[in-house]
Amino acid sequence: MKNSLSDRLQMFVRRTTGRAALTEKDIDEMMREVRLSLLEADVNFKIVKQFTNNVKEQALGEKILKGLNPGQQVVKVVHDELKRIMGEESVGLVYATSGLTKIMTIGLQGSGKTTAIGKLGLWIRKKDKKNVMFIAADVYRPAAIDQLKTIGKSLGIHVYDEGIKDARVIVKNGLAYAKENNYDVVIIDTAGRLTIDEDMMQELKDVKELAQPNDVLLTVDAMMGQEAANVAKSFHDQIGATGVILTKMDGDTRGGAALSIREISQIPIKFTSNGEKMDTLEAFHPDRMASRILGMGDMLTLIEEVTSNIDEEEAKNMMEKMMSDSYNYLDLQKQFKMIKRMGSISKILGFIPGLGKMKDALSNVDEKQFDIISVIINSMTEEERKYPELIDKSSRRRERIAKGAGVQVADVNRLRESLVQQKQMMKKFANMDENQLERMSKNPSAFQPQPMKAKKGKGKNRGGFRF
Repeated sequence: MKNSLSDRLQMFVRRTTGRAALTEKDIDEMMREVRLSLLEADVNFKIVKQFTNNVKEQALGEKILKGLNPGQQVVKVVHDELKRIMGEESVGLVYATSGLTKIMTIGLQGSGKTTAIGKLGLWIRKKDKKNVMFIAADVYRPAAIDQLKTIGKSLGIHVYDEGIKDARVIVKNGLAYAKENNYDVVIIDTAGRLTIDEDMMQELKDVKELAQPNDVLLTVDAMMGQEAANVAKSFHDQIGATGVILTKMDGDTRGGAALSIREISQIPIKFTSNGEKMDTLEAFHPDRMASRILGMGDMLTLIEEVTSNIDEEEAKNMMEKMMSDSYNYLDLQKQFKMIKRMGSISKILGFIPGLGKMKDALSNVDEKQFDIISVIINSMTEEERKYPELIDKSSRRRERIAKGAGVQVADVNRLRESLVQQKQMMKKFANMDENQLERMSKNPSAFQPQPMKAKKGKGKNRGGFRF
């Protein structure tokens, strides 16, 4: 999305940062840019007006206009106002002090509720080490029960269901089953409809009264923009939600819904998710989201992703290997496995300050290339994996490996080149100062390692894998 909230606000940041002085006219122009950014992102008009008025009032303060770096201070004001609108502090799940924790999920059909339940169950088990069970109480859509059972099976999470029966009966029996079998957390999937109606709301009220949930989480489709906030308010007014899961959202381009929901519905956003993969649920932190929207990265979330997926000693050993001349194909394969555990490359780069452009360049990467590389490496002998120079020196080895992997010799040669590029890139990163990192963020291609020189005859290289 070229004109996304993120893109336009990042343009504002670039224009503002570093300015030695600001006039009232400068601030008026900035506020016009910010106002347009927010309106194009489908943020509620009242919120836009309040936001720009608050920022302008603080930006016109004597402290900023006469400060040492007024541009950066205005950016800080914008960041803090974004954070305020989204809720200041993160709000976590509410667990029972003892016994079974009950989480009820509500939302319109098509909001991604059933998938969100799967993601939430995995998140709770992984982050809080609790034993989770699902209750399938969306009885108006048989496909929803089947979908939840499929998700539960893939995650190893038990799904309690009784087919198409009264939802209240299913929930009552499911809660009894969960207590008898010593589950820590139960997540109840309730009916989703295309529109909000009286029957739907009455059933949800009955289920809530019966279950007495610790948390009532509303799933909202971020692509609905400010309409998402109106849906959230309607549910909250009638049922009393305690938190929102904002689905179908990447933190960069769907900030508009996040800005509208909290302010209009007064429900805290607890989680965001994007895509179908079960490990894409993230706890919502207003300050981190504000930083991402402004293109400042999100190092805290990156650190959490790394520490939860990669062993510290494993990462340290890998870094030492990459910096040494002993880095080989076994190490490359381990590195790819580590990356895949964390998620997509574009997602990882999105957390790093200043690498937005590189993230855009890699957003369309076909990550199936990792699988192709793995097949090629598995076609090598143990000795060849340990000592890459054996393959470099022998065209017959390269031909044999290509045949075994079902690829072209050129693919094997590209893998050879990528190994060399990894070493070159790591050595460059290790020696970069802040100015060089800034230049790299503006023009990533200028810092790409040089390709290996082409050799005559068989096995000459035609470029590297595009990671």
